Amino acid sequence: MVELEGTVEKITYYNQENGFAVVKLLVKDHEDLVTVVGYFHSLEVGEVVKLKGIWTMHKEYGYQFKVDCYETLMPATVKEIENYLASGVIRGIGPATAKKIVELFGDKSLEVLATSPEELLKIPGIGNKKLEMIMESFSQQQATREIMLFLQQYGIGPSVGVKIYKNYKDKSIEVLKENPYRLADEVYGIGFKTADRIAQSMGIARDSIERLCAGLKYTMYKSADEGHVYLPAEELLYKASQLLNVKKEPLEQAFLALEEKEDIVVDRAWGREDVYLAAFYYSENAVARRLFLLAAMVDKPLDISEEDIDKIEERCNIKLAKRQREALEKAAEHGVLIITGGPGTGKTTTIQSLLEFFKGHDLKVALAAPTGRAAKRMAEATGMEAKTIHRLLEYSAYEEGSLAFGKDMDNPLAEDVIIIDEVSMVDIILMYHLVSAVRLGARLILVGDKDQLPSVGPGSVLREIIESEQLPVVVLDEIFRQAKESMIVVNAHRINKGYFPYLNVKNKDFFFEQVLLPKDILQTVLDLVKTRLPRYQNLDPIEDIQVLTPMKKGLLGVYNLNESLQALLNPLEPHKKELHFRSHIFREGDKVMQVKNNYEKEVFNGDLGRITKIDEEGRVLVTFADAWQEREVVYQAQEMEELSLAYAISVHKSQGSEFPIVIMPITTQHYVMLQRNLLYTAVTRAKKLMVLVGTKEALTIAIQNNKSLRRYGHLRDRLVQEFSQAISI
Repeated sequence: MVELEGTVEKITYYNQENGFAVVKLLVKDHEDLVTVVGYFHSLEVGEVVKLKGIWTMHKEYGYQFKVDCYETLMPATVKEIENYLASGVIRGIGPATAKKIVELFGDKSLEVLATSPEELLKIPGIGNKKLEMIMESFSQQQATREIMLFLQQYGIGPSVGVKIYKNYKDKSIEVLKENPYRLADEVYGIGFKTADRIAQSMGIARDSIERLCAGLKYTMYKSADEGHVYLPAEELLYKASQLLNVKKEPLEQAFLALEEKEDIVVDRAWGREDVYLAAFYYSENAVARRLFLLAAMVDKPLDISEEDIDKIEERCNIKLAKRQREALEKAAEHGVLIITGGPGTGKTTTIQSLLEFFKGHDLKVALAAPTGRAAKRMAEATGMEAKTIHRLLEYSAYEEGSLAFGKDMDNPLAEDVIIIDEVSMVDIILMYHLVSAVRLGARLILVGDKDQLPSVGPGSVLREIIESEQLPVVVLDEIFRQAKESMIVVNAHRINKGYFPYLNVKNKDFFFEQVLLPKDILQTVLDLVKTRLPRYQNLDPIEDIQVLTPMKKGLLGVYNLNESLQALLNPLEPHKKELHFRSHIFREGDKVMQVKNNYEKEVFNGDLGRITKIDEEGRVLVTFADAWQEREVVYQAQEMEELSLAYAISVHKSQGSEFPIVIMPITTQHYVMLQRNLLYTAVTRAKKLMVLVGTKEALTIAIQNNKSLRRYGHLRDRLVQEFSQAISI
């Protein structure tokens, strides 16, 4: 086996799921950068690594060093130290400051940081405040050194070490030796697979109770990621046995241990054993109970007559359809109301008329939606402030991502009426927090399209509430005359009913371009974005056009489309700065999306923005459009994992948004994702123009496939139970 030592110059590719990476390594006595391939549990540009492995010849890429094992070393040479400091691993030091430090202190730079950091004040641009930040960050680096060395024995890199140290401080190694599976439960950002790698490396038995319990919980969390609120016990045991490569019998003991600790709840009320993570069980029960109480305890019915509705029409300068008038009548009578309908059926107009009605009764109304983009649309349509649900409930962030709300059952919202739009996006946990914060006696009106994709989080909340048939529901089913002029609206409804859409009607807004081969579909999409559509309608290809796609991977997936579109729409130019983060390149001017909730920065999963500046220290300034204004948010280099390019986004990520023009590739390569509700959701995102590029075969498959995955959940059953118990009493 060959040993190789060098500095990580560039991470060409990094797979977040399994740690496989393609790395360019600067090695002494090698004229060119060495291509290294292997599994790295954590890796940063600038790190010095010692590798063991073998040389291989790739038929396309030439000689590569295939890594068997590795360890991270502290940098020693001036160049290594500069690369290490420039990597962003120490807050307050970026490439420019790193260069100044090594120019002044040379190979003593790390020693200066450790023993006499006040010397850094000699560096232009470093003042007392910045020095304090650098000292705090470097001190943490030093404190985590011991744990990093401990972890390196087991192939775990420094980024994981920092997270562990922040959680356990000087007890870190003690915790790891006792039970490394605690990491999966207690350290934000470390999952079961990382904890399992550490545990297995440390020699913990594959059938240990700690491993089996952690594997069962991981299986439950994975099912929640797929939208399930619970799993049948047999399915849970089968999936966990596959994951852990153990028989089901030892898992049954771990199952009982988790139930005894109340980490899981086994619900036997429905004729079988259904297993919940505790938070999901209590949330589902509480949502059903609270909806019943809100429905039963409304302050009082409000008077409304046909003449009253006529006056509302006159004041709002609108003409309401039969179902819209029904919505007003039911909102006056009931404590909880669900309004659902597809595009062009007047959901926004109905909300406007409700606002006018409640204003006439001197009732205070709050408007909210699950995402900032949906709240912005709601505010623009009504002329009234609309908040995200999180902001409405006055969220507050705690360290490592935990979350609390200022508004809850003990401190409810003051408003008399709460109207929530885009409820199809709300999962069971957020719905629990929402209904808990609505005071008993107030009205709750839920508006959404039940036929869109369900929430990214667990549950099919809107659909199950409607299916329970316990609460009043108004289905807006009349397409308004103006909407009938739009082929986007007409075809969305046709697709939803299982009919083939009308294609390429002259002077309309829905087009299909038949292209057979995936490589040709890609080129057609690029041509449409870059030249054909901007030339046709005088558009900004970045601001006005959004590419949606069903998949993340593959030639027509999110990742490859973004790389292709970035190269086309925002190429590197002399005046533009860029930042390399793992295998990604971020550039000034890029369109980006926040991919995880960050409560401290007040940006949320799905928020879209533009990179306006990358400074010399590697900090990235992103401008986001909030409900009423633009906001600038600063990201340190190490926080860039929270952003992704957004020239192309998945259909799931597009929920709650509207874009002037949507282009979507549709091909049998996407077979597993070709579902009617996904196509319907994509089409309803387009405001002015929808363009599909691909094959009619793929389009037909999507329209005919109405068998979207049924999510495990009992909200419908619990609502039936709540209301039937009340009737029997």
